[in-house]
Formats: sequence, structure tokens, C-alpha cells
Amino acid sequence: MTAAVVTATVVSVDVVALSPALLPALGALLVLVGDAVVPGRRAWPPVAGVAVLVVGAGAALATALRPASDPVRTLCLPAPDGACLWTAGPASGALQAGILLSTAAALALLHGSGGGPRATGPRATGPHDTAVTTALLLAAATGGAGVAAARDLGTWLVCLELATIPLVALVALRGTRTAAHGALTLLVTSLASFALLVLGSALWLTATGDASFAADTVSRAWADPDRRSVLVLAVTVLLSGLGFKLSLVPFHAWTPQAYSTADVGTAAALAAASKTSAAAALLVVGQALAGAGIPDLRPVTVVVGAVVAASMLLGNVMALRQDDTTRLLAWSTVAQAGWVVLPVAALTDEGLRASAMYVLTYAVATLVAFAAVRVVGAGSLASTRGLLRRDPLTGGALAFALLVLAGLPPGVVGLVAKVVALRPVVDEGLWPLALVAVVAVVLGIAVYLRWFALLVAGPGDPTTGTAASGPAPRAARVVLVVGTGLLVLLSVLPGLLLGLLS
Repeated sequence: MTAAVVTATVVSVDVVALSPALLPALGALLVLVGDAVVPGRRAWPPVAGVAVLVVGAGAALATALRPASDPVRTLCLPAPDGACLWTAGPASGALQAGILLSTAAALALLHGSGGGPRATGPRATGPHDTAVTTALLLAAATGGAGVAAARDLGTWLVCLELATIPLVALVALRGTRTAAHGALTLLVTSLASFALLVLGSALWLTATGDASFAADTVSRAWADPDRRSVLVLAVTVLLSGLGFKLSLVPFHAWTPQAYSTADVGTAAALAAASKTSAAAALLVVGQALAGAGIPDLRPVTVVVGAVVAASMLLGNVMALRQDDTTRLLAWSTVAQAGWVVLPVAALTDEGLRASAMYVLTYAVATLVAFAAVRVVGAGSLASTRGLLRRDPLTGGALAFALLVLAGLPPGVVGLVAKVVALRPVVDEGLWPLALVAVVAVVLGIAVYLRWFALLVAGPGDPTTGTAASGPAPRAARVVLVVGTGLLVLLSVLPGLLLGLLS
């Protein structure tokens, strides 16, 4: 009898279900301990890190392939509550896989490169920092994988911040004065974001009386006029906190500074893995609201719509004015963040799946673009002039990634992602927001075709059309090939990604 009572009061733990988050954490510990035991071995930490991330991504994909009616659940509380603090369905599993694989690609770009010509200074990130940089990226991956499945406020907050803070250290580790300034900007932004997220979580708890993201408590809070206003305020504050992580306007100012002062690998992690983690955190909140079955969420829709419209328009307009590759990609991130959040404005299950599809497509295309920048060398757009003729592999991969981001054939997956993102907005009758999205498509085409035109142009001035000196790292070439192959596969069979998320 006693044993039965003890069993009934214990929180259930499924280590296999937690493996997408546990494996990177264990990998970081292994790298740090191994480096302490056998110092000076520079090659193995990144290799071990990539291997751990790939295995973790495989576990996450296994979750993504399960039916939506049978999600992976663990950390379940005993009866009578029975709530599970870790719940991962197809969308959560796909996002976890995207976060882990994006981190693996960023680690490959970072390893032994120092980010190309810009990495100067006595403490520029290089081979001697491989254990530290690998551990930091694995820690960030742990946070990202955790936030995608977290269903309680505490774990959600801690994991979301864990997905960001290690990247601040990576920016600072570059060792230049501009990198220190970029890291400080990112740190202050992260702290402000965390403060807003804590406040939003407190308001959520006040409105719902529940320390988890549960649809039933949201529904009861919405039925009470007094608690409804607190809930709307909570969602607004949470969106503001997540806006910093996603680089949404008006919380975007840190993005160009951080990207342009960090090395290419860190910038890729900020652009892909970190943004996917933030999108996963947003979808956790969105799932609670969508599952509540609230008939009129117009106050929340207005807030989301305003942020989306501003991000799309300002991001594209500013990207059109950039002559630096990393700064253009930074402003592209701002515009693409608007597309990621656009279908969330509908607050439907279809909209949430569309958001997950878009952020995964964006992450792959952006990683390919950063890999190409790593090969050519970060700097002026003019350095990529005629790249398609001088280096068909790098130029072709970058050109295809730009077409995907623009949503133009043959980058069909980018076009499909935009159509899928627009559909929930149109279905819900949000025509002003749909009109802004159409304008953003035109501006985005101008942004990416401007760079595309340089790739296919003639050599022009020989002083501006040369690649970075020295051989390109093999890791960057691998990221180019694998990323482009995935984009081509998804462009031929876009239903693969749609089926994975449904």
C-alpha cells in the first residue's frame, strides 16, 4: 500500500522524450570536462558537438513523425491535476529538430574560421576557443529545444533565456571593440526582454490562476470581463518580450549591430537557431490561446497585426539601403520575422502550423546565405559580384537561397511558405494585414533580386569582385551543399514539410 501511494505522488519522467534537450546539455558537459582532462585538443569538441546535435535532431524528428493526436508527454504531475509540463507534438518536434540542426550548422561555420576576414584582435574566436564556443552553442540549443516543448511558465522562461545568453558570450568572445559593443547591446536587450517576459508571465498567472499554458484556464479567464483585460495585457507584454528575440519592430534595433560585429557563425546562430527558438516560444503561447476556443480575439489580433506590418515594411525598406552583406541579412531577418508572426495573428491551429513552416524555411535559406558569406568573406555586396561565374557552387547556392527568401521560382518552397502564411490571415478576414503582406512581397523581391543581380553580373571592377583570400573552410562548403540540397528537395516536394507539421 505504501509503495503504491509513493508511486502515485511521483512526477513521471521519460528520458527519451527529453532527449532533444538533454543530449545537448550532456554534450556541453562532455566537451568542458574533456577539454579540462585533455587540454589543447582543438579538433574534437566541434565534431562531438555536431554529432550530439544531429542525434538530438533525430530524436526530435521521431517526435515530429508521431500523429498530432498522440504527442510526446512527460514531466506529468500526479493526479488529480495530471498536467504534463513537457508536451511535444509534430510542430514542436519539427521546431526542435530545426533548432538543433541550425545550431550544428552555425557550429560548423564557427569552427576554425573566426568568421573570416573580420575576425581580428587578440581574442578573436578561433581554434583555441573551440571547447568554449562549442559548449556555449550546445547550451543555447538546450534552451531552444526545451522552450519548444515547455508548458509551464518557469521552464518556458528559463529555457528561452538559456537560448539567448550563450550567444551574447559568443559575440563578446570575438575580442574586438565593436564586438564588445555589440555584445553589450545584445545583453541589455536580452535583459529588457527577460524583464518583460517575467512581467507578462506574472500577468498571465494573475489572469488565468494557472502557472502553465493551458487552454481551459485561458478560456475561463476570457469569460470573466475583469480577467479578460489582464489576459490581453499579459499577451501584449509577452509578445513585446518575444519581439526582442524575434527582431520584431520596434524591438529590433540590436539586430544590425549584433550581426555586423559578430563572426559569421555566431550571426548565423542568432539568425536561424535563436529565431526558431523564439518562434517556438511564441507558438506555445499561441497554442494556449487557439485551443481555448475564444470566439473574438480581436484585441490580440490588432496588437500582433501592428507589429507584423511594421516589421515587414521597415525591414525591407532598410534592407534595400544596405551595401554590407551581414547588415542586409540582419534587416532581412527583421522583415522575415514579420512573416513568421503573420499567420499567428489569425490565432488558429492552421496559422500556428504555417508559422512553424515559415520559420523552418527561413532558417535553412538564411543558413545557406551565411555559409556563402563565410566562403566569400563578410563585407561589401560588391565582393559577390560575378560570384556565380567565379564560384558556381557558392554563387549558385546563394542565388537559390535568395530566391527562396524572395518567394520566387525555382525557390518554390519560399513561395509555398508565403502562401501558407497568408491563407489563415485571409480566412479570418484580416484584409488590411494581407494587403501589407502583398506590399512586403514586392519590397522583398526588390531586396533579394538586387543581390541576385550582382551574383549573375559580369566581373566589373576587378578590385571589388574577388573572394576572400585563402581556401574556404570545408565546413562552410558542407553547410552550403546540405542546405541547398534540402531547399531543392522541399521546393520539389513542399508537401514533405507540410505533412511533417500536420
